[in-house]
Amino acid sequence: MGVSFSTVDRKNGAGRTLDLPVLGMSCASCVARVEEAIQSVPGVTAVNVNLATGKARVELDGANPAAVVAAVENAGYEAGSDEVTLSVRGMSCASCVGRVEEVLQRHPAVLQADVNLATEAARVRYLPALANPADLVTAVEEAGYEAEPQGAASDRPDRERAARESEYRGLKRSLLFAATLTLPIFVLDMGGHMVPAFHAWLHSTVGTQNLYLLFFVLASGVQFGPGRIFYRKGWPALLQGAPDMNSLVMLGTSAAYGYSVVATFAPGVLPEGTVHVYYEAAAVIITLILFGRVLEARARGATSEAIRKLMGLRPRSARVVRDGKTFEIGAEEVRPGDHVLVRPGERLPVDGKVIEGSSWVDESMITGEPVPALKEPEAKVVGGTVNGEGSLTFAATRVGSDTVLAQIIRMVEAAQGSKLPIQALVDRVTRYFVPAVIGIAVLTFAVWLAFGPTPALTLALVNAVAVLIIACPCAMGLATPTSIMVGTGKGAEMGVLFRGGDALQALRGIEIVAMDKTGTLTEGRPELTGIRAGEGFEEQAVLALAASVEIHSEHPIAQAIVRGAEARGLRLNEARKFAATPGQGARAQVDGRDVWVGSQRFLSQLGVDTHRFETDADRMADQGATPLYVALDGRLGALLAVSDPVKPSAAPTVEWLRGEGLRVVMISGDNRRTAEAVARQLGIDEVIAEVLPEGKVEAVRELQQGDRRVAFVGDGINDAPALAQAEIGIAIGSGTDVAMESAEVVLMSDNLSGIRQAIALSRATLRNIKQNLFWAFAYNASLLPVAAGVLYPFIGLLLSPMFAALAMAFSSVSVVTNALRLKRFRAPA
Repeated sequence: MGVSFSTVDRKNGAGRTLDLPVLGMSCASCVARVEEAIQSVPGVTAVNVNLATGKARVELDGANPAAVVAAVENAGYEAGSDEVTLSVRGMSCASCVGRVEEVLQRHPAVLQADVNLATEAARVRYLPALANPADLVTAVEEAGYEAEPQGAASDRPDRERAARESEYRGLKRSLLFAATLTLPIFVLDMGGHMVPAFHAWLHSTVGTQNLYLLFFVLASGVQFGPGRIFYRKGWPALLQGAPDMNSLVMLGTSAAYGYSVVATFAPGVLPEGTVHVYYEAAAVIITLILFGRVLEARARGATSEAIRKLMGLRPRSARVVRDGKTFEIGAEEVRPGDHVLVRPGERLPVDGKVIEGSSWVDESMITGEPVPALKEPEAKVVGGTVNGEGSLTFAATRVGSDTVLAQIIRMVEAAQGSKLPIQALVDRVTRYFVPAVIGIAVLTFAVWLAFGPTPALTLALVNAVAVLIIACPCAMGLATPTSIMVGTGKGAEMGVLFRGGDALQALRGIEIVAMDKTGTLTEGRPELTGIRAGEGFEEQAVLALAASVEIHSEHPIAQAIVRGAEARGLRLNEARKFAATPGQGARAQVDGRDVWVGSQRFLSQLGVDTHRFETDADRMADQGATPLYVALDGRLGALLAVSDPVKPSAAPTVEWLRGEGLRVVMISGDNRRTAEAVARQLGIDEVIAEVLPEGKVEAVRELQQGDRRVAFVGDGINDAPALAQAEIGIAIGSGTDVAMESAEVVLMSDNLSGIRQAIALSRATLRNIKQNLFWAFAYNASLLPVAAGVLYPFIGLLLSPMFAALAMAFSSVSVVTNALRLKRFRAPA
């Protein structure tokens, strides 16, 4: 399905018809809801939604198509849009980011564009019938940048690494060439200033005019050789009214170089006493800025190391058995159900389930756990992990983009490409920063020319050039994305995945950590630890009937009952009319008998009196076991005790959270006695017990009262609504896909120390971002006035344009280097 316009006035949306595919409509009420949502958009004159075609025809009169799409999605439906990620090369500062975003967002097909300077990528959501990726590439290229759609994930790391290395080599060649030509100018000119005798000898033997001509030749080679990059990018940006850092360098060096050319070839047009050349300033500025870019390119390459490592985990080939024969094929060719052979020391190509063999598998690159895991038949294995000394044969279950590793890479890429809320403010500032700097430079020139001492013209020129050169929007543009890249990458190394950069910011401010009990604080593999039969019933017979019911349930407690019956060698019979009540129990007919298994509350609905076992049930609960009742044909048949041991990492994690001043609350569907017994073991003071699955959301809402920020930690399907309700949902990796999809943070292992790592990393990353932003803004706010010469009337200080270039070159490098410190992050013990 595609999106189309029947008329063309794309810029303002006037007088055109938009045909928009709408997915998810199933009835006439859906049609009415979509029509109502679209009609509410200002500038929409008419709407006709067709359920059969699945399209909405919208008459626009000034309405933005993006607003129409947003209205459809806010109503709970999906609009027919697509997403593409473009690799964008040539961006050097935050102004470049703003310019590329502006160019893309002006395109009539684009709904949203997020450009990231650190990853050199633009994530674009667009209407596919109005444009294809090639059209978006053209729009970016017309703005003066290079772009291409990112290709298949399998070869992307190689292509990206090659592109980065090519850029780095090109910058190094330009720097070497510029330095070779600049060094003679610098030595001859600055040497003359520092050693008067050398100055006199030089001008008497070579001659002043000959020196100027030599400087002109060498400086021209720098200005229009390596310096050509600033003209190629800065001039188009200036003409389009969106100047960037390249424009500042172009204007500054051109002013110094142009003034020197006039002084060399037409000195008579300059006022007396102002005939000076500044070839060395123009050449040194270009050389120093190129030097800074070389260092920056090298440092920025290191920020994306984590994603490259993840992509490098995927083996290129796989050994599969088909029709009794073994073939070696590309890993991308493996199909679900294929039997895959893995030899000792090899990396597993895809996800699967072991069917033959036994081996220890190193999963540290996925889970962050250093101890290898034993894999035997029926055990799950994950692609990208390393097999130990044994051989394994497993059936492929997830391949290609569905593997756990592929999902991890997508999550890390999405997080690294996302923007924190604070970045929006930075983007607004940088959009006006460069024009403001140009204005300050013009004002500086005018003030010095009008009020400066002799020679006013040359001093005005030098100070205006210093203002243009010292301004650094790069540092502001890199401050946030580089820290996010390194922080989320470090998290991936530790087995902590952030779904978006905003999760980093939100996690830092949480006040309450609410945790599910079963499977989160406990192992999630309970065992049957006791049984007491009612009067007139036999333990083994009641347990067999209960297990015959519970074998149809996936709940961990139900599986514990089944395992207990199997361990006793009991035969399970067929159950009919099975029905489960989430959080309470299950019932079915077995051998013609009505069997109910569940909580006291569940059996009370049947009218079964459970008081006979009240003392025993309380004793079990006080020991941390969950008491369950079995009723046969309406009579109390037995009391079962099921215990779920707490995780070794639970108590230390709770202790650390409380030590950090966070409230820790346990939410459980168990009876209060059992829940409080587990809480006592872990040092948790607050317990919300006997909560049905749908009640967990209400429990989180109650904790959020008073604008308190809550993180919820869970692992099961019934935890998904609570994970979504909390400010931050944290899903543990041993949990279900539904829970992981609902969470903002995913722990790849079931070790709860990942919570500590996630919170500590969040705080460290936000602290790093604040440091970067402070440096970026403080640098510009403090040095721009100095470059303009405001200190001259007080202490006689003027800033040389060469020192300005040096400061600017190292400002962005310092931001990236500071972000790289996060690679050394260690979670608190």
